[in-house]
Amino acid sequence: MKIKNRWFYAAVGVAVLLFAGMVYAWSVLSGPIGQEFAGWSKAQLSMTFTIVMILFCIGCMAGGFLAAKVSAKVYVWVSAAMFLAGFFLSSRIQTLAGLYVSFGVVCGLASGLAYSAVMGTVGKWFPDKQGLISGVLLMGFGISSFLIGKIYQVFTPETTGAWRRSFLVLGIVTAAVLAVCGFFMEKPGADFAPPAATARKKGFVNPVAMETPTALMVKRPAFWLYYLWAVLLSAAGLALVSQASGIAMEVGPEVSAGTIATVVGMISVFNGIGRVIMGGLFDRVGRGATMQIVNGLFILTGIVLTAALKTGSFAILTAGFVIGGLAYGGVTPTNSAFVSSYYGMQNYPQNFSIVNTNLIVASFGSTIAGALYDATKSYMMIYLMICILAALGILASLAISGCDKRLLKKIKK
Repeated sequence: MKIKNRWFYAAVGVAVLLFAGMVYAWSVLSGPIGQEFAGWSKAQLSMTFTIVMILFCIGCMAGGFLAAKVSAKVYVWVSAAMFLAGFFLSSRIQTLAGLYVSFGVVCGLASGLAYSAVMGTVGKWFPDKQGLISGVLLMGFGISSFLIGKIYQVFTPETTGAWRRSFLVLGIVTAAVLAVCGFFMEKPGADFAPPAATARKKGFVNPVAMETPTALMVKRPAFWLYYLWAVLLSAAGLALVSQASGIAMEVGPEVSAGTIATVVGMISVFNGIGRVIMGGLFDRVGRGATMQIVNGLFILTGIVLTAALKTGSFAILTAGFVIGGLAYGGVTPTNSAFVSSYYGMQNYPQNFSIVNTNLIVASFGSTIAGALYDATKSYMMIYLMICILAALGILASLAISGCDKRLLKKIKK
């Protein structure tokens, strides 16, 4: 029996993504593993997350292209089983290869399947609020690493091997939550109609929106310009996230480790908040304005962090992290809203899975940021990198507007 309140399904989706997003807490989860296996380099441990990112995208694509044949319930249940297996096997690893397979492959694929199921199913309940619902759902995914990471730190004793029990508990809890939520992963029926919007609350309507199959979507210049924008801005966000701890320690060398961890965590918190705000903005002001706001926030982030480094002000640094979190939080809901508002909901699972592959390319943003610091021994070049990527994002967004105008003229003929 279906529950009539569509926000119930949104809450279920947030719960699923809150646990499915824990793979993004790898920097915290891997700490005790690195202590036990001191011979493993940071690069070797970091490769685990790279594998997670790749398998996450593969899981999204598999879920998207099989959405018409396999129920979303099944995907969530399969994901639950895979998380249980992945964390169980991870808790018993003795080799890097074992870690790569158990956490990187199994948990990464599980996360992608759950993500695809939620985004492709819950979004159908909100055809009138695609930006907002994307932001609400992705808020759970965004703050997952912060919340789960904090819980993991609190309940994992600083003794060798204690992380193994924590991994096992995480696997069991995640599997249980996803298994229950899977029962409520329902699409709206044919008779479903969203509440009518009032004139005062009427939002932006994309004039070039149309149901578009994947094969046609990837032939559109606007799609590739948007894909480029997503790569550029995601890379900017990952560059900030990957270097945040080092930046904080350089600006506040006398600040305690606990305070630094909390301030760095503000990026994740405001990433989640930014997803809701920017998703809602997309519904009200449209693609162009939302993308330019995100671009502007990233440039402001670079400017504020430069000021923090020049003045040595930890308060200014905190403000920079808050702004950076909001900026980075604007990328993912825009991905989802762009796909649905331009190419429709009929092929949304497949089309959205293609857009998500930008994360594979963007993941090198953290690598480039690290290389810039190694070469210059200064975070200033990373701030400049963020500003340059955002400036290129401005050009990409303007180019999409040009494509829209040409397509609109063609439609009117």
